[in-house]
Amino acid sequence: MNDPAEYNNLIALTLAGSCEAYSEIYETTIGDVYKTVHFLVVNRSDADDCVQEIYMQVHRSLGQFDLSRPFKPWLMGVVMRQVQAYRRKRWTHLRLIHKAERYGQTMDSDFTSEVVDKIANRPLLASVNSLPYKLKQVVILHYLNENSQEEIAAILDIPLGTVKSRIHAALQKLRAKRNPNSRAVGKVEDLYESR
Repeated sequence: MNDPAEYNNLIALTLAGSCEAYSEIYETTIGDVYKTVHFLVVNRSDADDCVQEIYMQVHRSLGQFDLSRPFKPWLMGVVMRQVQAYRRKRWTHLRLIHKAERYGQTMDSDFTSEVVDKIANRPLLASVNSLPYKLKQVVILHYLNENSQEEIAAILDIPLGTVKSRIHAALQKLRAKRNPNSRAVGKVEDLYESR
């Protein structure tokens, strides 16, 4: 279809809400659009995605199309802009992946000592994990993240005194878990002394 009046009629019907008219625009132009995109975007699935984006953009932009101008050149302009946007997005995506890989490599080397520490301190970590949530929060914020008690109060939006008492309670529970027999032994000794 090369008749501008036919395209203009289909565009007007599409803007009025006719799905059939837009489907006809699609059917008459898909061959040229797909061929063009396929030459510019090598990966077939990426080309398919790009074609889909093009036709969504065409549908959104039909309201701005100047009916006094030819449709095909306008359509190819949309195609070129969408392919360029795809290439930019793809390039940005590849750069981010490359940065993440570089960052991941440095992160791996940075965390090796922590992994060794965690393995060596596995019983301590198990004890911290078994604490009630509110106590575990303050321990992690204070000892792992090295926040001050004032900072913890601000982070958790609780009074400073509550932070201090939670840290104290957490430490008492951790000490009791580290040496559970010390308390039991003390209680047993108290029983024998009272007889």
